[in-house]
Amino acid sequence: MPTVLITGATAGIGEAAAREFVGAGWNVVGTGRRAERLDALAEELGDTFHSAAFDVTDEAARDAALDALPADFAGIDCLINNAGLARGTSPAQSAQLDDWRVMIDTNVTALVSLTHKLLPGLIARKGAIINLSSIAATYPYTGGNVYGGTKAFVHQFSLGLRSDLHGTGVRVTSIEPGMVETEFTLVRTGGSQAASDKLYGGANPMTAEDIAETLLWVATLPPHLNINTLELMPLSQSFAGFQVARQN
Repeated sequence: MPTVLITGATAGIGEAAAREFVGAGWNVVGTGRRAERLDALAEELGDTFHSAAFDVTDEAARDAALDALPADFAGIDCLINNAGLARGTSPAQSAQLDDWRVMIDTNVTALVSLTHKLLPGLIARKGAIINLSSIAATYPYTGGNVYGGTKAFVHQFSLGLRSDLHGTGVRVTSIEPGMVETEFTLVRTGGSQAASDKLYGGANPMTAEDIAETLLWVATLPPHLNINTLELMPLSQSFAGFQVARQN
């Protein structure tokens, strides 16, 4: 039975992916900060789900949790780097520096650190790495500044990994979704349900389950196929126009 490790499994895409992979017959290691949510997921999904509660930015806690994995879950065949967040919607000149640091620590530093730790095992098992980037990596928008920058890093890091891992049998994919209705906007706005409702209302956005199905599809492709980059949007979303500042 193959094993997948999914970061950020306490909500949204990560939680949906845990259900999707367990349903497809995988062992799942789900990580996240909120132990109570992982415990509830473990109760729901049963013996093929193992909860590992830690903050991805805390390397000591991460290493302790991974070192304590039961034998049936210790061999990771697929790493899904899903944990990530946006903080704030302000333009750069009025953004909070602490928000930038949190995004960089979570979306970049923690992602590369965990990937580095698991690479030897993934190479030995000819596994797969699936990184969650975003359309913000490609299409800038006001207030996207550092969030978009971190997701552009994830995109480029994935391509670099793909190049470095040439010949090892390890597959690497960058998944780059557009609008997905999850807790993303609640987190970004400090818990504003009104802002979340305004963003998603009437838009028919993608769901966490849509992306989870895509993750499983990528992970279960024949081993001679690699999806390098996959960009997804709801039909209601498309590309923004250019801004023009006009003089009176």
